[in-house]
Amino acid sequence: MLEGNRVSRISVRGFAVASATAVTAVGSVVGVASGSTAQNNDAEATAADTTLLADIPAGQQAQVQTASLTQQADAQAIAADASAKKDAEEAARKAAAETAVAKKAAAEKAAEAAAKERAEAKAAATRSTRDSSSFPVQSSYSVAQIQAMARQMVAADQFQCFSNIVNHESSWNYQAVNASSGAYGLFQALPAGKYASAGADWRTNPATQIKWGLNYMNERYHSPCGAWSFWQANSWY
Repeated sequence: MLEGNRVSRISVRGFAVASATAVTAVGSVVGVASGSTAQNNDAEATAADTTLLADIPAGQQAQVQTASLTQQADAQAIAADASAKKDAEEAARKAAAETAVAKKAAAEKAAEAAAKERAEAKAAATRSTRDSSSFPVQSSYSVAQIQAMARQMVAADQFQCFSNIVNHESSWNYQAVNASSGAYGLFQALPAGKYASAGADWRTNPATQIKWGLNYMNERYHSPCGAWSFWQANSWY
């Protein structure tokens, strides 16, 4: 029964169980959030808290329980967010590591392919059907004869590059001399004596000059086409 502004109390025993549970939950959440080391293990303190809750008007008891549940839910949400963030960071690190490994493997594979390609190009460039010494010696040679020699000494897939360089250097004149520098022959070697590494008859035998020029291109640029690419960029080789 209500008497004036006085509010009747609910059953202390019935509410004490629910309220004590709510308060314990609130205390646990708040204690963890604030870093408090206090623990509500004292039986008398629990009884006192229960008595205080029993004194709360019936209309406000639901609010107390709602507040405790809200605080508990907030604490759980914060913990869940922290866990999700940690998981996301770990996943990002793992993905970055996997990407780095994949890029490294791709780079190594590309390097191996490039090395293989260079080796094959060099091998193809060094293949020839005839050696310079196999051609009969003549007192003079026409451009057509010199080009025919070169076609038999230079790999077919490299001949056009080889020919382009000779065209620019000497126009296939095996006796061409640069008046200002002294550069000589099909490849305008400087000094001219460089040709001697391919044969003593380098002044009179275009095949010996072709042998020297082909060796030079292969050793320095891996192939005549490698030499021609450099020539195009620099106008010399």
